[in-house]
Amino acid sequence: MRIISKLLPASKMKLVISSIGVLALVLFSGLVLFEATKAEVVVTDNDEKQTVNTHTNTVGELLAEVGINVGEHDELSHSLDTQIESGMEIKYDTAKEVVVTIDGDEQVFYTTTDTIDEFLSEENLSFADRDDVSHDRTEAIEDGLHIEVATAYEVTINDGGKEKRVWTTGSTVGELLDSNQIKVNKKLDKIKPAIDEKVTKDTTITIVQVKKETEEVTEKVAFDTEKKNDSSLLKGKEQVVTQGQAGKIVKKYEVLYENGKEVSRELVSEEVTEDSKNQVVAIGTKEPVQKKETNLVTLSSKKSNSANSSKKSSTSNTSSSKANTDGKVFTMSASAYTASCSGCSGFTATGINLAANPNMKVIAVDPNIIPLGSRVWVEGYGEAIAGDTGGHIKGNRIDVHVPSKSAAYKWGRKTVTVKVLN
Repeated sequence: MRIISKLLPASKMKLVISSIGVLALVLFSGLVLFEATKAEVVVTDNDEKQTVNTHTNTVGELLAEVGINVGEHDELSHSLDTQIESGMEIKYDTAKEVVVTIDGDEQVFYTTTDTIDEFLSEENLSFADRDDVSHDRTEAIEDGLHIEVATAYEVTINDGGKEKRVWTTGSTVGELLDSNQIKVNKKLDKIKPAIDEKVTKDTTITIVQVKKETEEVTEKVAFDTEKKNDSSLLKGKEQVVTQGQAGKIVKKYEVLYENGKEVSRELVSEEVTEDSKNQVVAIGTKEPVQKKETNLVTLSSKKSNSANSSKKSSTSNTSSSKANTDGKVFTMSASAYTASCSGCSGFTATGINLAANPNMKVIAVDPNIIPLGSRVWVEGYGEAIAGDTGGHIKGNRIDVHVPSKSAAYKWGRKTVTVKVLN
């Protein structure tokens, strides 16, 4: 200015100063007018708001002006070519990358949602409660989040013959059994596949329940029979002198059960708790006495008549005991016995082999009442031979022979009519 003032006369100097003032005023007015014509826009960048005054024409130009670069998956409330208007609110959210792996199949998503639950709903991804999802649905979405999902599937468990279907996402056999409260004896039970193997969709788990028990069994020990010759007993007869007595032995077994069924039994110990006693049987060796026959010689007709008379008398006397009972009827107490009883030889006192003839009808009698060899009829029993005796068969008592113990028990003891036939 000093240079200009020196070069120009005073009048011209005033003109220059006046021109500069006018120019400055114009510039200031233009600046004020420029600012006054800017549009006021509210921009929300990922929840952070800012007010922007701009002369840009489009949303794209405005975002570029404020340094926002819109990506392919980002969310913008307006299109980029939307014209700017004063009072406009523009919302922008940056998309986050989310990787979802479902049963090993990986997919990449981009989202502007806030939580995992909102993201899953947005992408129409639904999972059952039994599925295994790596994150809680309420967690916030972060860029680069990796969600892993294992969908559940059904497998069959055959537990001791009973089948059930359960859901799993691929745990081990042991973990699956524990989660379903299925108890097993890992030392004894047979489990297939093994307890530490992984479960797959094709897996069927089989459990054989194994139980081991110790069992005590008391058994009888059979007695031996000792035979001794007895010269006082007729040859062919046997008589029990001492009754045999069975002993007792306690055996301990280790018994193995599979699914409740016995599969093996192993003898681990045995102890004799009562010794057996031998049975002693007397074997008759005495030879029977042979009766001698006497012949009468007739000297004369008179003597012959006398001899005949004497012979008739003798014959009558020898057969009197039997003849006296022929046709006689008795009322007797009748019990029953069988040849298979303990200590029985199977032979009667008259030598009948009842063991070989179990259905033969024979009764034991008191020979003083009914002679041995008599043919008799017994009420409820039928015709029989009086072919045996017994230590307890005295007086009006008989024992009827039956083929089995059950038949003897069935007969019991009863009062019967006995008729001597001959």
